[in-house]
Amino acid sequence: HVQPVESGGGLAHAAGPLRLSCAASGPSFSKYTDAWIRQAPGKEREGVAGNGTDGSTDYGNSVRGRFSISQDNNKNTLYLEMGSLKPEDAGMYYCAATELRLSWWSRLIPGRYDYWGQGTQVTVSS
Repeated sequence: HVQPVESGGGLAHAAGPLRLSCAASGPSFSKYTDAWIRQAPGKEREGVAGNGTDGSTDYGNSVRGRFSISQDNNKNTLYLEMGSLKPEDAGMYYCAATELRLSWWSRLIPGRYDYWGQGTQVTVSS
């Protein structure tokens, strides 16, 4: 099965950009529904952006219009372009995948994903 490995986290300025990457070893990411999921301290995991096997995308209400999920099948890598960052965007960001073909309404549900990376920490300075 796919094994995601995230990178690109760190300290970013509020209103600034940051790009996260998730390189997958094993099968092609294109065969999976995948997503970026974050967890802030003391809070539950929250689906940020989802990417279906058909290339359709979904976003959480708090990031829609600011974040963009994309996938490079040649590099077997998933990306999260983050813009207009806010302090509340800080947290641990995980890349996750499942072999299930999830409908749009379930792609942002963390419990639907089977394969997870170790996470990459994002800190936003105000």
